[in-house]
Amino acid sequence: MEKIDQNVLKRAQVWLDGNYDEQTKADVRRLLTEDPSVLADAFYRDLEFGTGGLRGIMGTGTNRMNKYTVGMATQGLSNYLKKMFADVAPISAAVSYDSRNNSRHFAQITAEVFAANGFKVYLFEDLRPTPELSYAIRYLGCQSGVMLTASHNPKEYNGYKAYWDDGAQLISPHDVQVIREVQQINSIDQVRWSGNPELISPIGKEIDEAYLRQVLALRLSPEAIERQKDLKIVYTPLHGTGRTIVPEILKRFGFTNVIIVKEQATADGNFPTVHSPNPEEHDALDMAIKQAEKEDADLVMATDPDADRVGIAVRDADGKFILLNGNQTAVLLFYYILNRWKELGRFTGKEYIVKTIVTTELLRDIAQSFNLACFDVLTGFKYIADIIRQQEGIKTFIAGGEESYGYLVGDFVRDKDAVSACAMIAETAAWITDQGGTLFDLLLEIYMTYSFYKESLLSLTKKGKTGAEEIQRMMIDYRTNPMQFINDIRVTAIRDYLSREEKNLETGKVKPLHLPVSNVLQFILEDGSVISVRPSGTEPKIKFYFGVRETLKETGDFDRVNRLLEEKITGIIQAMNLN
Repeated sequence: MEKIDQNVLKRAQVWLDGNYDEQTKADVRRLLTEDPSVLADAFYRDLEFGTGGLRGIMGTGTNRMNKYTVGMATQGLSNYLKKMFADVAPISAAVSYDSRNNSRHFAQITAEVFAANGFKVYLFEDLRPTPELSYAIRYLGCQSGVMLTASHNPKEYNGYKAYWDDGAQLISPHDVQVIREVQQINSIDQVRWSGNPELISPIGKEIDEAYLRQVLALRLSPEAIERQKDLKIVYTPLHGTGRTIVPEILKRFGFTNVIIVKEQATADGNFPTVHSPNPEEHDALDMAIKQAEKEDADLVMATDPDADRVGIAVRDADGKFILLNGNQTAVLLFYYILNRWKELGRFTGKEYIVKTIVTTELLRDIAQSFNLACFDVLTGFKYIADIIRQQEGIKTFIAGGEESYGYLVGDFVRDKDAVSACAMIAETAAWITDQGGTLFDLLLEIYMTYSFYKESLLSLTKKGKTGAEEIQRMMIDYRTNPMQFINDIRVTAIRDYLSREEKNLETGKVKPLHLPVSNVLQFILEDGSVISVRPSGTEPKIKFYFGVRETLKETGDFDRVNRLLEEKITGIIQAMNLN
């Protein structure tokens, strides 16, 4: 039998000797005798409470998502909230959950620990999307909130997203200080497990209605929708929370021909029809696209289990369904909204949009053409929410987006929102259809007006300690020996978000970058290409984001220019020795 590390044995013994339930102890004993390798992974460390909360494989152990790790995280969060809101009585928190296995159970544990700490808890009576949880925090005047979800991860995972009083995920200084409080909870005996059940109130329909009214108020083209109400839309919630509310908002917007993929409409944490419930992956939309082809539909939309991301498929010039990436969907959505705001005379000169630094620069070009400010933020929607908070009462937020399929329209939610995004994407389709075009036609029109931007992502996994060291060496090398040319194109500037400086390689001038410190590098090329390099903070991965562009003079030239851009990205990858 494989020898078990003494530290792992010691940590497992704590669970056998402590005040853990008998089923948990039985699981530990079974792992000790039957599966030492799984035991080692389950106990070799504590499941890390990161800046976004918890995320991990479900099971018994310190490195697993279970009722004990969830309880300890909630106690640490409670301790911090009591320090920060000492003058608030009672402190209140909202709790929601998605369709994943154990999400409801973990939500109940979270609510009970909050209540045991004297908090007023608003617990959703049934699964609800992440954006509705964000909205509920603001609507109910809570100081915090928790969403039990692992977003689009495979079925083995679950997670715990912590929110602040503005409905946004934690940022500095709260994120680091909450992490510190959680780390100080080193025993389940420090957790207050049970309190007054009367402090826990079920919520649901009232929040649904208030939230839906806010989303409906985003509508910009009711007349076009009325004329195109029969637009055929196929929607799949991928067994998640979107089923509870996306069809309803599409109905309220005025769409009468929404076809739901029945096989994927049931809430099921095993996600039986997909390998992974991730709308960024082609396989996740296969079933919806097949149904759309059968029904001769116009648009396909898919949301992930907690309904904060949306992926879409549209018909190309030949009538074939193609998947759009997150950048393309953002471009269509933002372009439509800004056009309508202009046509409706809503601009006052104080509006703005927000994007992450690895999201297409085409959004900036579009914003500038409407004389709007475009804020860049680090990767993570919490930074978009931070800009909204900073600009409250100063400027008007219109929309924010990131390349990883997350969008936000309006500021009543402070996280990415696939519910409102689905409604506004459908409205965009109705608007362009009303003019005799398609979403693909609109995308080509945008490319011809500004430039044909094409983006690609390459993610390299480097496992283990040696892999982490290799990633570190790569970043050091990029900084100490920066490439002067990439794919025979001159590098004109390097942005280093670790030193928070941008250096112009032609003039030698250095200017500050006004964003938080982050281990990200960007290479700006002479032809406008942008290459971003970002190691993951939670996984043994390093990600490369490529953004290239060319002029597109006419729609018939799309295929040729598209191939040219693909070749340019391939050339960059080869020049950087990444293939």
